[in-house]
Amino acid sequence: MAKAEATVEELAGMIERGELRLPEMQRRYVWPSTRVRDLLDSLYRGYPSGTILLWETDEEVPRQDMAIDQAANPYPSTRLLLDGQQRLTSLAAVTRGKQVTLSGGKHSIELLFNLNHPENLAFVTEVYEDEDNGEERTEDETDSTEDELQRRFDSMTFVVATEKLARLPHWVKVSEVFRTDSDAELLQQAGVKDFNDPNFERYSKRLGRLRAIRKYSYRMEVLERSLSYEEVTEIFVRVNSLGVKLRTSDLALAQVTAKWRNSLKQFQAFQEDCKRNGFDLDLGSVHLRSLVAFATGRSRFDTVGRLSVAALQKGWKESCHGMEFALNFMRANAKMESQALLASPFILITVAYFGHKRDYTLSPDESEYLRRWVLMANAKGRYSRGSSETILDQDLAFLERGGSPNDLVERLRQQVGRLDISPEELEGRSQSSALFKTMFLAFRAAGAQDWRSSTRIAINHTGKQHRLQFHHIFPKKVLKGVYTNSQANDIANLCFISGKTNRQIKDKAPGDYFPGLIKEAGEEPFAAQCIPIEERFLGLEAYEAFLAERRTRIAARLTEFLQGAK
Repeated sequence: MAKAEATVEELAGMIERGELRLPEMQRRYVWPSTRVRDLLDSLYRGYPSGTILLWETDEEVPRQDMAIDQAANPYPSTRLLLDGQQRLTSLAAVTRGKQVTLSGGKHSIELLFNLNHPENLAFVTEVYEDEDNGEERTEDETDSTEDELQRRFDSMTFVVATEKLARLPHWVKVSEVFRTDSDAELLQQAGVKDFNDPNFERYSKRLGRLRAIRKYSYRMEVLERSLSYEEVTEIFVRVNSLGVKLRTSDLALAQVTAKWRNSLKQFQAFQEDCKRNGFDLDLGSVHLRSLVAFATGRSRFDTVGRLSVAALQKGWKESCHGMEFALNFMRANAKMESQALLASPFILITVAYFGHKRDYTLSPDESEYLRRWVLMANAKGRYSRGSSETILDQDLAFLERGGSPNDLVERLRQQVGRLDISPEELEGRSQSSALFKTMFLAFRAAGAQDWRSSTRIAINHTGKQHRLQFHHIFPKKVLKGVYTNSQANDIANLCFISGKTNRQIKDKAPGDYFPGLIKEAGEEPFAAQCIPIEERFLGLEAYEAFLAERRTRIAARLTEFLQGAK
């Protein structure tokens, strides 16, 4: 294995010219802007940034597009990027001012650099439990006050851009720093008028230090040309298994695409079809797992390397039919039109597999019991307790033996003990709970609507003003200093209204804004969301009593909703 070195600038140029490509086995680009911020921060400090693994080959191997636009490769040989895609894509996008394809759309990575950062740089790196959900997090997602936020930002070197910070003179856009080697415009923007300004030298040095990131040299390990694609795939899997850099689904996808050439485009096309129908499902953890389930009767990826191409192709074809059935069933029967309402997408695999085993012919009773199982399994977090893969495999094996939806309900009862919802079950839960999703479904079924526009609540409303938001009935600012963040975010303090209504209420206490809304819209919109409106529950001192009362009402509503799914 040969070794080489190349700077960030050289690597970005190779990507731009199409000299560095991605093999089909690689996963998609997934880094949020916050992760790119941390990479730049590390390089600005002079920290090491790992190695790059390449394979230079003349072999015709399946490839996929990188997340940034590339020119056609004019050379007969190809350099394939096996490890380092996330870092190099991010750096190429930032230093060359290119957009990245993330979650199906083009996005700019907008970062700001603090010319006035402290001499002793603050440690701000975050730990990411799940870095590939594609979600963008902004810097102001916090319960801190505005002054506390500003002090925090002032201690940082890089932040994800916000309009407010971008207007401050000492914050400059990172993309503009890399766009030119001239400091004049940037310094003028920062209020530095001439050489005599005390900040002239300090700011100039910092801009130079930032641009020096382009000169950072990555050590590259280049695999031998004599290696076959299958051998390179094995190396890819082993390297990432040992380093725990990729999920098991990513490694399984590498094995599948190495064996079944050019299959990735088929997988991605079906993934896009599902997305257009409201279900933006992960390629590896859902679609590939469904393929394996249909091919083997088990959801685990440990056998995928032993499957033949014919078995993979048959499993994929059948899993697509099954998933189409599952998505239609979720929308039409369970009234769940998006993956956002699912506690776990594994529910889809179970529904798909059941439909497949019954040749998509269900009696009315079977359909009703399957719907009941879907709603109850979702509410109780069937695949969120213990080992989700083990539980899914148990359900698949049960269906393989001819198990019915009614039996699935009984299996769920054995797991969770009771199928109704108690007030105690809601205590301490937040918007991340499976019960929060069921709460939305139950409130929608009860006719819940926005308090001002009288529009029924739905997750797919268009327009910033009308898009659904969850609202803290007692605003966090009202509760701050008296109750904890956990108490403020309690599920019993949350309801569903439009963004416009939420912004109009702002930080008013319920005792202040309830009377006007009740006068305009009546009591029914509050009753539909189980909200106590009696005066004795609306004072700050009564907050815990408010939560207890609303938990009781919500539990009764959820139980009624779930028991109606027969």
